[in-house]
Amino acid sequence: MTQPDTKTRLLDAAESLFSQQGFASTSLRAITSDAKANLAAVNYHFGSKETLLSAVLQRRLLPLNQQRSDRIDQVLSAATAAGTTPDTEALVRAFIEANFAFRRDKYGSSALISIVGRSMISADPVVRDLFLALIHPLINQLHQALCLALPQLPTRLIFTRLFFTMGAMGHCICFSGIAQIFKEDPDSNPEDNNVMTNNLINFVTAGLEAPC
Repeated sequence: MTQPDTKTRLLDAAESLFSQQGFASTSLRAITSDAKANLAAVNYHFGSKETLLSAVLQRRLLPLNQQRSDRIDQVLSAATAAGTTPDTEALVRAFIEANFAFRRDKYGSSALISIVGRSMISADPVVRDLFLALIHPLINQLHQALCLALPQLPTRLIFTRLFFTMGAMGHCICFSGIAQIFKEDPDSNPEDNNVMTNNLINFVTAGLEAPC
C-alpha cells in the first residue's frame, strides 16, 4: 500500500490533534511528531499553523459545500421549470441531508465535527472565523433561495430563522448522542440518521414557514 505523502500526513495529524485538543492547545511540534515530519515541512506546504488549519477545514468542507450548493440549485431549477416558487422543505432537505450523510459516511467527519463544535464554544475565534468564512457563500445562497420560497416574509426574519436552523442542525450533528438520556419513548432511536434527519427537517420547515 502506498504511504501518504508528507502533506497528507500533516493534514491527517493536524485534523486528529485539533479535534482532540483544540487549535490553540495543539503545537506544530506535536503535529509534525505525529506526522513523522519536521517543522520545515509545515512551512514548506502551509506556511503557518493557521494556514494548516484552513487546509484541514477546506479538505472536508468544500466538497460538502459543493454537494449542498448543487442540491439547492436543483431545487431552484425544478421550481423555475415548473413556474412555481421553490419548495421550502426541499431547500431545507437539500441543506440538511448531506450533513447527516457526511457524519455517517465520510472519512474524517467526526474529527471535523469536533473541531467545528469546539470552535463554537471556544473563546479563540480563529477556527470559528475560518469556518464561517468557508460556509458564508453557501448560507448566502440558501438565504436567497428561501427568500424566493417565502416571499411573504421579511428577508431579515428569514435570515434570523436560518440562524436558528444552523443552531438546531449543529446541535443534532455534534451532540446527538446526548439524546440517549431521553428514555420516555422506548421505541425511539435518537441515533437513527434517517429518523433524526426527517424530524429535524420537519421541525425547521415549520419554523421557517411560520407567519410573522
